Amino acid sequence: MSRLTTDLSAHLALVTGASGGIGKATCRALAALGCSIAVHYHSSAAAAEELVQELRGLGVKAEKFQADLTHYDQVRALHANVTASMGAPTILFNNAGLTLRFNITSLSEISIDDFEHVWRANCGSAFLLTQLCVPEMEKQGWGRVIFCSSVAGFTGGVVGPHYASSKSALHGLIHWMAGAYSKTGITVNGVAPALIQETTMLPGKSDELAKKIPIGRLGYPEEVAETVAWMVKTGYVTNKIVGIDGGLFPQ
Repeated sequence: MSRLTTDLSAHLALVTGASGGIGKATCRALAALGCSIAVHYHSSAAAAEELVQELRGLGVKAEKFQADLTHYDQVRALHANVTASMGAPTILFNNAGLTLRFNITSLSEISIDDFEHVWRANCGSAFLLTQLCVPEMEKQGWGRVIFCSSVAGFTGGVVGPHYASSKSALHGLIHWMAGAYSKTGITVNGVAPALIQETTMLPGKSDELAKKIPIGRLGYPEEVAETVAWMVKTGYVTNKIVGIDGGLFPQ
């Protein structure tokens, strides 16, 4: 008998920011393992519906759910709506995030309101949604919580202090949670991508950015998704943040 959980037909994954890029690729990767998918989106309703139909075509249950994750009341409503419609998620991929602005070189360029806005979207809402999902995972004795960070969480990056600090905050949350829930069957991990094409997180032109990557190209959303799927399948990996960056940052 395999020690990996490769049949996810009994599980529901809630993927935030699922209408494009990394989120969409992760939905596909988990659906290929039989997982039901709750597709969260903010404004791209058509793209989310198209993905839902694609996932249903793979033979899994899928529905879309709208929420603006910069508002905590909408985070709570998202969880309530998913649970009422599809059941309690046992897999949570906190993927949604925003940058607001790129290439900040001075603290004075970011107001405290903008700083807080990005932090709420990238860290605060991920914390709240996790807090809402974990109790049912504890009851079932099985759960996977994965956060989408960034290489900026390790290095500071090039976007700005608002983005880097919101992502590095996730690292501390991962480490604390992994220790606190290590005996419950819940694993807690993170992925830290850098310069992934087909996303909105590229701070410049693709050809110029590719020159900064040791392997000479940008990453693909599917490469991040496969790492997430690996974290879901194995119960012996927890408390890890894996950089997916073409060798940009040695860990």
